[in-house]
Amino acid sequence: MVSWRMKGQYIKNCSCLATCPCDTIGVPAPHRFCEGVVGMHIQEGHFDGVDLSGLNWAALAHWPGALHEGNGTLELFVDERATEAQRNALFTLLSGQAGNALFEILAQIVTTVHGPHFVPIHFTFDKARRRAQLSIPGFAETTSEPLSIPATGEEQRVIVQMPGGFEYKEMEVARTGRLEATGAIQFSWQGTHSSLAEVEHTHEGLIA
Repeated sequence: MVSWRMKGQYIKNCSCLATCPCDTIGVPAPHRFCEGVVGMHIQEGHFDGVDLSGLNWAALAHWPGALHEGNGTLELFVDERATEAQRNALFTLLSGQAGNALFEILAQIVTTVHGPHFVPIHFTFDKARRRAQLSIPGFAETTSEPLSIPATGEEQRVIVQMPGGFEYKEMEVARTGRLEATGAIQFSWQGTHSSLAEVEHTHEGLIA
């Protein structure tokens, strides 16, 4: 099996309630479906000798029901700065052809794929402050902001730990300030769930 590694900053913003019921109880809520965006800034990475450090990737997704029921639709975006070798490496990795439970599972529960599009992907990330932004001009825009305590308006900090997780082992819970998609997958949400995590994925699975 090809040796690879991606370590960096990860965002998942979706249409569900804060804390991500798909993670905790296995079904979307409050809606019967789940849709949103995931993205990563690779701080350190490689694939079979090809350096991936500094690149971004993202995906828009929609599932008509619980994710494990399948029939998902995905639209994939890869950093326009990537060379041909880097593009091929990321596509192979993200399509689940090179191991890792997260990407292998996604390949099983997605039936329709649009792209990949090689486009600018703008990414800012501050996990400690629960603030982030992911922008794909012409396709998607999302922001994350801290949860707040309704009675006082003060910022609320919630951390979810998943020792056996395959997407992340710990995430800061935030909420979306904005979650918009205008490509092949279209949606518009505000005040819904946001996961902010620092992850390290390899061909052997999630390390951290």
